[in-house]
Amino acid sequence: MTDQETKPIELSLYKAHEKIYPREIKGRFQYKRKLAVLVLLGLFYILPWISWEGQQAILFDLPHRRFHIFGLTLWPQDFIFLALMLIIAAFSLFFFTALAGRLWCGFACPQTVWTEVFIWMEQLTEGNRNKRMKLDKAPWSTEKVLRKTSKQFLWITFALWTGFTFVGFFTPIKELAAHVWSWQLGPWETFWLFFYSLATYGNAGFLREQVCLYMCPYARFQSAMFDKETLIISYDGQRGEPRMRGKKRREAEAPGDCIDCTLCVQVCPTGIDIRDGLQYECIGCAACIDACDEVMEKSGMPKGLIKYTTENALNGKPTHIIRPRTLVYFTILMLLVSSFGIALLSRSSIDMNVIHDRNSFYRVVNAQTIENVYTLKVMNKGKTTTGYKLSATGLEGLEVLLGMNETEIVAEPGQLVEVPIKIRAAKAVANKKIHTIEVTVTALDETGDAASETVKYFGYNK
Repeated sequence: MTDQETKPIELSLYKAHEKIYPREIKGRFQYKRKLAVLVLLGLFYILPWISWEGQQAILFDLPHRRFHIFGLTLWPQDFIFLALMLIIAAFSLFFFTALAGRLWCGFACPQTVWTEVFIWMEQLTEGNRNKRMKLDKAPWSTEKVLRKTSKQFLWITFALWTGFTFVGFFTPIKELAAHVWSWQLGPWETFWLFFYSLATYGNAGFLREQVCLYMCPYARFQSAMFDKETLIISYDGQRGEPRMRGKKRREAEAPGDCIDCTLCVQVCPTGIDIRDGLQYECIGCAACIDACDEVMEKSGMPKGLIKYTTENALNGKPTHIIRPRTLVYFTILMLLVSSFGIALLSRSSIDMNVIHDRNSFYRVVNAQTIENVYTLKVMNKGKTTTGYKLSATGLEGLEVLLGMNETEIVAEPGQLVEVPIKIRAAKAVANKKIHTIEVTVTALDETGDAASETVKYFGYNK
């Protein structure tokens, strides 16, 4: 054998990444996508600058442990509302995925929204798809340097503005702007501003579709929420095949409606061919529908070769968009939203906790009276300094006394006040070892909010 015959064959198990150049397309779905981008980005960049009742409308004030959301102030004790919001978001995703596939990915996902803006900047500085491909293959020249530099300038500027806005949800944005202008940013503000800017630049400008293909877990488990009646973007193979173009198409007796123009592939932001069937890489942006409808219209053929449909519809079977799965998701979602609304509307501005003294069960005050000692913790979750009065029920003639000769409890917004209290009762009434009483804290303001807690009261039984 020669050395050439004995040389081992090297096989590569990995395919080098090929840059995707999505082609710009117009159509009804792309109009909706651009509208969604404008609305969502508008909310993100404008909301921090809106004032509501004298303060920033949305502010997550971590140093003071309070969240301001359009006049509503939430505290760490209101964690249940955050949990409910996350559960509602999860079931919303389940419902819309079961109903119409990856609507979230195609129209509202932050990765999609910011990537659209970065691609628009790339088109603005480097031209359309063909020009961008030629520019990348061309040797470096003055024009190429200018175009690439202009793109990077827009990308970096937009990424920095995004990072600044993100931090503005945690530090009052007007205060943050003054710090940036005077170069007096704090260390954590500096870190998160540049971290989020780098994340925006990397995900939307550099990684793009790779985030959707390899990093996003949703693409992997979406199939568990799909069934044969889920609306998906599909190619009608029975109508489109055999696909032909040019002379072959003119000479064929019964060609399919697909003219094999590959526009559906060129406009796809993840670079897939929808004609190969449903693929997890498809983000449901519907760009291929708009491209194909435009070609069909110009070719004098009916639209809908690529469309939103279901697997059952493609196979000629009946389709039921409203079905047990979607009804169950919708019912649970409505119950969660209703519970969230009711809990939020009935939310008290008082948070309290009563802890019995561990040193003694009770004290004998005199021949007729005993007392139990407790530690009362009251938190003011309102917006103004408020006074509170105490009362206790459950036994006849209960008397509540504050420690340190105080007459009432006063707490500033967000303040947690801790005071000792004594609850007295007659021996003749508290004549069992353990009683159950209810301690109530009532706000002395126009709201009249009250909170109660049930505690044990140890009686005199000798």
